[in-house]
Amino acid sequence: MTSAPLAARLTVPSGPLFFPVTAYGPDGSVDLDTYRTHVSDGVAAGAAAVFACCGTGEFHALTPEEFERCVRVAVEAAGGRVPVVAGAGYGTALAVRYARLAEAAGADGLLALPPYLVVAAQEGLLRHYRELAAATALPVIVYQRDNAVFTPETVVELARTDGVVGLKDGLGDLDLMQRIISAVRTEAPGDFLYFNGLPTAEQTQLAYRALGVTLYSSAVFCFAPEIALAFHRALRTGDDDLVTRLLDGFYRPFVDLRARGRGYAVALVKAGVRLRGLDVGEVRPPLHEPAGDHVKQLAELIERGHALLEEAK
Repeated sequence: MTSAPLAARLTVPSGPLFFPVTAYGPDGSVDLDTYRTHVSDGVAAGAAAVFACCGTGEFHALTPEEFERCVRVAVEAAGGRVPVVAGAGYGTALAVRYARLAEAAGADGLLALPPYLVVAAQEGLLRHYRELAAATALPVIVYQRDNAVFTPETVVELARTDGVVGLKDGLGDLDLMQRIISAVRTEAPGDFLYFNGLPTAEQTQLAYRALGVTLYSSAVFCFAPEIALAFHRALRTGDDDLVTRLLDGFYRPFVDLRARGRGYAVALVKAGVRLRGLDVGEVRPPLHEPAGDHVKQLAELIERGHALLEEAK
């Protein structure tokens, strides 16, 4: 674990947040060498942080042993240049186990994924995340989505919890997010972090920026870092023309394509990494591979995105 606190290193994002896919070999086992290359390439390209073994990294499909090895390799590949945050999920006991494995592997923080399956009351959710935060010395970012949706009052309590440093929003309810941000600002002031964690977050980042949320995950960075970096830079510098061009010509069509298959938020991204020339293998069940014509459309869309960058020069 690096000496600089995670929150301080993420306060001013230098680039998109990188959620690498997990590489598998022809026999379906984890391919650590290819995974190392994938993470190293992303860090060299300009990622602000590596979020290893999270949603895009198929956390759900990894054994604890595979998880620990992947996090360790991600930490080695990052080499301290950027922080490495690892996923932790399922019920409280298993989430704590994954958290401790991540800590032993050298991670800088945890992304607390929603608890498995159950729809819990706010008091149960709060207890779950507090126990997870207390289990290690790693700072925790709580992921709001699906069955883990919080009231502003609960987020205030999370912000007051030792070890909880931020909230990643994968729900997309901007009214709720505004009320959460306002409540934390007035009742638990401090350096609490907020992240746009919607799939293809670039599509909604203009709206999140209006709320003061500048951190966002970028699945596109996995397979087209030039496009993702250009978009991030355009947002930061106020290049509205390029932001609009990329939204209309690349991101919206990509979102439309992603919506054509269940699980494409992972499977289509992994196909994109393979199109770039790195064989990271297929997704594990219960996810499935994208249809051939969808992969072809993705290749054409990536070409269009790069052409938009050339036109903007």
